[in-house]
Amino acid sequence: MDVEALVRPVVESAGLELVEVTFVKESGRRVLRVTIDKEGGVDLDTIASASNQISRRLDLEEFTPGKYQLEVSSPGIERPLRTPRDFKRKVGERVKVKTTQPAATHLGMLAAANEDTVTVTTDAGDVTIAYADIGAARTVFEWGDTKK
Repeated sequence: MDVEALVRPVVESAGLELVEVTFVKESGRRVLRVTIDKEGGVDLDTIASASNQISRRLDLEEFTPGKYQLEVSSPGIERPLRTPRDFKRKVGERVKVKTTQPAATHLGMLAAANEDTVTVTTDAGDVTIAYADIGAARTVFEWGDTKK
């Protein structure tokens, strides 16, 4: 059963963005982790409401892959970047992009993002990276940064 397909309509109907759905085993328990967000972030009441709605939907659809724990959360201060849409929304922010080909880490300001590539302005200059070469990427929070 495609759990993301079950969860997405619930999250989007609440005016939220579905960032990620993962089903993992941690410390001997199975965890269904749903990460949600919206412009300006989500508060605890929003997370609690979304958790209740998601839980009801999973129960109605008889989603029972055995015993598991549902965790609904925000992406946090340092948000993962996965899709072109994620990158486009964060142009102008500080990012860390780890590439697989060649293996490297690029830290700097996200200068541009389109459907095929991203450009990061680093201390060494601009680096343009194809999405296919990105192993992991996230925004970077810097303490004392006055930008909100």
